[in-house]
Amino acid sequence: MAYPNDPRQGGPQPPQGPPPGPSFPHGPSGAYEAPQGPPGGQGPPPGHPQQGPPPGYPPQGPPPGYPPYGYPGVPGPAPEQRSAAPWLIVGGIVLALVLVAGVVLGGVWLYGGSGNGVAAGGGASETETFEGLSREHVDTGETVDYEQFPPVGGEHYGFWQNCGVYDEPVLTEAAVHSLEHGAVWITHDPGLDPAGVEALAAYHLSGSYVLVSPMEGLPSAVVASAWGAQLRTDDPRDPELGAFLREYEQSQESPEPGAPCTGAYDGTQAEFDAQGAGALEERMN
Repeated sequence: MAYPNDPRQGGPQPPQGPPPGPSFPHGPSGAYEAPQGPPGGQGPPPGHPQQGPPPGYPPQGPPPGYPPYGYPGVPGPAPEQRSAAPWLIVGGIVLALVLVAGVVLGGVWLYGGSGNGVAAGGGASETETFEGLSREHVDTGETVDYEQFPPVGGEHYGFWQNCGVYDEPVLTEAAVHSLEHGAVWITHDPGLDPAGVEALAAYHLSGSYVLVSPMEGLPSAVVASAWGAQLRTDDPRDPELGAFLREYEQSQESPEPGAPCTGAYDGTQAEFDAQGAGALEERMN
């Protein structure tokens, strides 16, 4: 019997090898093996599309031309929220210190008298008013014990202190008479710095009803007095001084507004003490 595929048989033989069709690699055993990728199986097989966005896909973030934060009409990112607890604690401590300081300063001293106000020390300025002040004259040379210091009215000499700026203390009982005529008497501590004295002296102008002089033992660095009113301050440039002058210089609250503030005594307390009443008459004439 003949076997067509037997090589021992004569006649043409079909080619030896794998069957027609695609070629598949064979392993050592001759069995079919699937195509292998790169070592370790990493990466896609050849020709497989790459992972990631397709070409031309816009990058992450706002599109080109989008206005940044802070641009007009574009709200910015929400501010970072922080705990308010530390600030509340600090604020509470500061408030407590302020309250304690206010209580201490408020009780430093009170200035009594027949007035209806209380003047504060420590640099604060406050106008104090008084009523029921005597207008009686006393004998020249008599010392009047005033209820307020510096005085804001009361008994006084029959002559007045000329308005002006003085380097030494003036005659108190004569200056009170000037207050009766509508003058404002600005007294200052003798140790006030020259610039401060100059600032006070500038309030006196030719023809004005302003008297400026030093005085020992003042309750504050500067005291402005009018008939029935007084302002205390530690600042010679305190704007309240100007307001006080506008309110009380030649005020209708004074007993004799418009009466003269010149033509009388222009000496000092020391000169009066040295010369006596007799020499005073000669000086005024």
